Amino acid sequence: MAGRWLAGLLLLAISTSACAAGFTLQDMSGKTHRLADYRGKWVLVNFWATWCPPCLSEIPELISLHDAHKDRDLVVIGVALDSTRASVAEFAGKSKISYPLVLGDRKMSAQIGAVDVLPTSYLYAPNGELVSYQAGEVTRAGIETYIKNKKLN
Repeated sequence: MAGRWLAGLLLLAISTSACAAGFTLQDMSGKTHRLADYRGKWVLVNFWATWCPPCLSEIPELISLHDAHKDRDLVVIGVALDSTRASVAEFAGKSKISYPLVLGDRKMSAQIGAVDVLPTSYLYAPNGELVSYQAGEVTRAGIETYIKNKKLN
């Protein structure tokens, strides 16, 4: 039992340190986004798909969050785990998604962390440290409250 617990802890430490090293993503416009490029800002990486109802439900929240903070202290990067670039581009246009979108796959997402369900979000602090993981929907208010409380600590 103790051996399994220790092995689990070791795997967690390895995956956390891999995530802390950063990521490099190319968005659908061809722009490269590196975690290091956003030092001084919070970075929310959100994995989603056009066929995922909870993902679609949270997109207006993410748009609002990104638009309110992008010029100050936070950026949202969406990673679409969809079948085609065309379906993501069409959806993004209709939904007026204002944050950068990356067409991802499981191999690419591995540089950030596990994605067992959609949506899944990872939040990085302004120093580049991975500080939160959420499997399931996030809200603007939830993210803003988390950041506010983290700043107070």
